[in-house]
Amino acid sequence: MAQTINKDETPSVLKAAWLIALVTIASKFMGFVRDMVVANFYGATMVSDAYFYALQIPSLAIIILGGVGGPFHSAAVAVFSKLIPDFDSKPDEVVNRLYNTFLTVSFLFFALCSVLGFLFADKIMGIIISAGSPELVALASAHFKIMSPIILIGGVIGIYYGLLICHKQYILPNLSPMILSLVVIIVISLVHNDKTGIVLAGATTLGALCQLIVQFPKIRQIGYRIRPNLDVLNNPQFKNICELLFPAILSSTIGQISIYIDMFFASTLKEGAWTSVVFANRIFQFPVGILVTAFLVPLFPIFSRLAGEGNLDSIKTYFNKGVGVLFFAGMPMIILILLLAKDGISLVFERGAFNQNAVVMVSEALCYLSFSILPYVFRDSITRVYYAFNDSKTPFIIAMSSIALKAVLNWLLILKLDMGIAGITLSTSFVTLFNAVFLGLFIYRKIKLDYAPLFKNFLKIVLAGLISYVFCWIICRGIDSIALPKYIFEIVKISVVMILCLGVYTALNLLFKMDYAKELANRITRKRG
Repeated sequence: MAQTINKDETPSVLKAAWLIALVTIASKFMGFVRDMVVANFYGATMVSDAYFYALQIPSLAIIILGGVGGPFHSAAVAVFSKLIPDFDSKPDEVVNRLYNTFLTVSFLFFALCSVLGFLFADKIMGIIISAGSPELVALASAHFKIMSPIILIGGVIGIYYGLLICHKQYILPNLSPMILSLVVIIVISLVHNDKTGIVLAGATTLGALCQLIVQFPKIRQIGYRIRPNLDVLNNPQFKNICELLFPAILSSTIGQISIYIDMFFASTLKEGAWTSVVFANRIFQFPVGILVTAFLVPLFPIFSRLAGEGNLDSIKTYFNKGVGVLFFAGMPMIILILLLAKDGISLVFERGAFNQNAVVMVSEALCYLSFSILPYVFRDSITRVYYAFNDSKTPFIIAMSSIALKAVLNWLLILKLDMGIAGITLSTSFVTLFNAVFLGLFIYRKIKLDYAPLFKNFLKIVLAGLISYVFCWIICRGIDSIALPKYIFEIVKISVVMILCLGVYTALNLLFKMDYAKELANRITRKRG
């Protein structure tokens, strides 16, 4: 019988959130350094476009399907957390057998996908970037063949992540992506004359393999043993995994179709357009990914246990607290991106092959993408509630319905309104909002969430954000008139605006009697005392 979660769990969730945040920051920072190195050597060019086009399917496997929060991680947590009596228990024979069935089936499925990806790389890239030049398609195909093994690695990593989270091993799943980044940085730094990006593609595959290998010792230490089997017919728990997993995989894959639509439209734009969108997404994921991961990774097993116990009131409490904190932290991110995107990207990336034109393209894409932060955190939070009730079909159906919207918006914003790169990321923001709204509406079939206090606080957050934005915009205009050397100017502007923004925003939320601001102030006061 799963243990009951009570109010005493809140401090442990917050402690886990801080721990995960610190670990994720380290991992994301290393990923950020990797992107800086890649930008320095390859810029926003046809070579970088080819690499990022080719990387999309492997990254679907290792980040979307197999990453923390992906279908394999989510399915493992949703099912195994209900079979393990408590977080410290060793897996018994039944759990180990289920683990091996899940692992064996996943390995065979992704191995087949990997082989098919290698064999049909030319056709796949030809379809995805059909509006691109033959040279671009050929180069992307070569990259994709080298990175096709990552498809196999991704699903297995996802299973291991889920099992580790079930046993409260939060550090390794969130830190291991650092391995991939380190390998890429080291390899491409040692090879200075990679004119085709082939070395970059090879380093990415090697890094993914290393990321998988580092999971083995801890999984074995917990008590899981590899004994391959295909016991899929007489295993009701494996059926539960499949019922949750397959719609979730389809939902994630369908979601990727939106990205492939973006890739098609980006290939109609100028050279470096897709690279700019990718870098904008990477920068976006640095703060937002840390925020979402920190809170939702420890909350998801709790959601699953509470759903299994039928404790709906506690789910409502945890959901409102978690989403409220995410809204509170997400608003200043939007403000700072809108005010400082160009200066920050210039300071961090503008060197080597990454020129001023690339800075403008990436900052433009990032600013329009920032509008998706609040619906993004709500969408990801409420999706975990669906998964806790073993419902991945509803998120799948909603994701399916958003594909046509994405295509229409891209057509309208890019081809008709001539917004270029900005049209790609603005349409992404609209689609994210669409998904969040409908996920929020249809959850009543599982649980009637109490949105009233959440959105009352949300309105206060928006008001505080608008006032903070206007104040900081005026400050930015004043700083822009100061004559300083380029990098010093950017450092001064970013530092001053960040401090003032966070100060004004927090003060306004305290004035509006926001619980999140009061809790933050109390924690700071206690630490000083």
